[in-house]
Amino acid sequence: MSAYDTKTIEPKWQKAWDEAGTFVATKAGGKPKYYVLEMFPYPSGRIHIGHVRNYTMGDVIARYKLSTGHNVLHPMGFDAFGMPAENAAMAIGGHPKTWTYENIDTMVEQMKPLGFGLDWSRMFATCDPEYYGQQQSMFIDFLEKGLVYRKNATVNWDPVDMTVLANEQVIDGKGWRSGADVVRRELTQWFFKISDFSEELLDAIDGLDNWPAKVKLMQSNWIGKSRGLQFSFERTDGGDPIEVYTTRPDTLMGASFIGISADHPLAKELAETNPAIAAFRTEVAKGGTTAEALDKAEKLGIDTGLTVKHPLNPDWELPIWIANFILMDYGTGAIFACPAHDQRDLDFCRKYDLPVIDTFLSLENPEPVANEAFVPPKTETVQWIDHFAGLDKANGEDAVNATVDFAEKAGWGKGVTNYRLRDWGLSRQRYWGCPIPVVHCDDCGVVPEKKENLPVELPEDVTFDIPGNPLDRHPTWRDTPCPTCGKPAKRETDTMDTFVDSSWYFARFTAPRAETPTVMEDAAYWMNVDQYIGGIEHAILHLLYSRFFARAMHICGHLPASAIEPFDALFTQGMVTHAIYVTRDENDRPV
Repeated sequence: MSAYDTKTIEPKWQKAWDEAGTFVATKAGGKPKYYVLEMFPYPSGRIHIGHVRNYTMGDVIARYKLSTGHNVLHPMGFDAFGMPAENAAMAIGGHPKTWTYENIDTMVEQMKPLGFGLDWSRMFATCDPEYYGQQQSMFIDFLEKGLVYRKNATVNWDPVDMTVLANEQVIDGKGWRSGADVVRRELTQWFFKISDFSEELLDAIDGLDNWPAKVKLMQSNWIGKSRGLQFSFERTDGGDPIEVYTTRPDTLMGASFIGISADHPLAKELAETNPAIAAFRTEVAKGGTTAEALDKAEKLGIDTGLTVKHPLNPDWELPIWIANFILMDYGTGAIFACPAHDQRDLDFCRKYDLPVIDTFLSLENPEPVANEAFVPPKTETVQWIDHFAGLDKANGEDAVNATVDFAEKAGWGKGVTNYRLRDWGLSRQRYWGCPIPVVHCDDCGVVPEKKENLPVELPEDVTFDIPGNPLDRHPTWRDTPCPTCGKPAKRETDTMDTFVDSSWYFARFTAPRAETPTVMEDAAYWMNVDQYIGGIEHAILHLLYSRFFARAMHICGHLPASAIEPFDALFTQGMVTHAIYVTRDENDRPV
């Protein structure tokens, strides 16, 4: 057998496939369809072994399905907006657009000789105005349907990238790209109403039969459904009651203090006249904003000097503290602390010499809590200590339910279901992203751009020699007539989170040149993605956002109901992290 001449044979057949349109997706012949998709790459400039591994898997599936009589859609595109391009422009000069498209050309040049069975005719980049213009069109649709809104919020601010980060983009209290310590900052931001879909997104996980169990568990935990009790503590000074939400109302007799967020209205009110509280709020603002970051940070607090009455004993007064580990955007921004059964509360109470009261003990080792909180699983049966609902031996789940029933019958509390999932903040203070298509008018307020004026394209004459968003200082782009009244107005200068770009690209591939976000006929034929392939690091960010986006697109008429779960099967291929060594036999074959 003659040697396999790669340089001769592979270009020959790749040319033949191109000329024959072998991998061009069609709907011809009444064949069944198959849609295989790998998570598309960021154009960093060179492909790596992870790319080769990822796209080889899709290639094998695409070729097999093609050989078994399927119409196969196997496209390629580039997730092309984001900070790396801006950082490169600042570091080496030039323009993010130039850097991005040159890198795309390089990567395509590197990928094509590999001979992947890809439909290159459908290729696009998310920074193409033809793509992000349709994204802007959907934003306007979402706005009309109440799926996107604007509010003041305490956000995660990356002081290096100088932009807002979603909670999911903060890793161990640091920005996911810059590695800088994230701080709190209050800004007016745009949000997708993903939290409205919490229950639906959670319930539907059970139907994702061909997804890895690990990914489904990660999404379930992130959505974080919990049943608890909402009630109020009456202030002894006659001020507005402190409303709390707790998932462990059964531990109410172990209350040590009332804790409020530094962003709680009461904390803000007190800071106006109390310099010490004002200084404390300033210090807290330097810390992280995610639950994970706050759990790991040193527990800090300040006594307000105010007290509340315990709902089960009006003679029992509890102090109100402002604490750095309480989030304003979860529950009510206030808690009652039960240090015996919560490590954060215990660390805080030991630091500030506050009481620690056991409400239940282990059946096997009935010792009072010292420096480690007793936090058994809710399924574990424990011995209750003088429980107000009459519990003796019971597990946490039964105790919570008994307590909620007790409080509702007594009229001082209400059972509430909450979710950990927060609305998706999409505003980013940077240039290289999809412009948010709204205009700020003194007379009309915030109004969407007219669709006939889309895309709102990024101006190219920008510089990055000054920190911050160059769109803020570009008057000829920023200044524009109001789409409603025609008077002078200003464009929104925030751009969209890049995860918006990647949350619907799978749908765009079904009709990539359409003058609407999708063509329903094509979307109905090709969707869902039969096999999706990519890294498990996207289990929360990309995959959860895409599930929400598919539902929002259906509501707005861009996807059929059958496509609200866009990925039928998911394969997470893992990451290449180290060299692999093999043993070979006498014929030099791996064994």
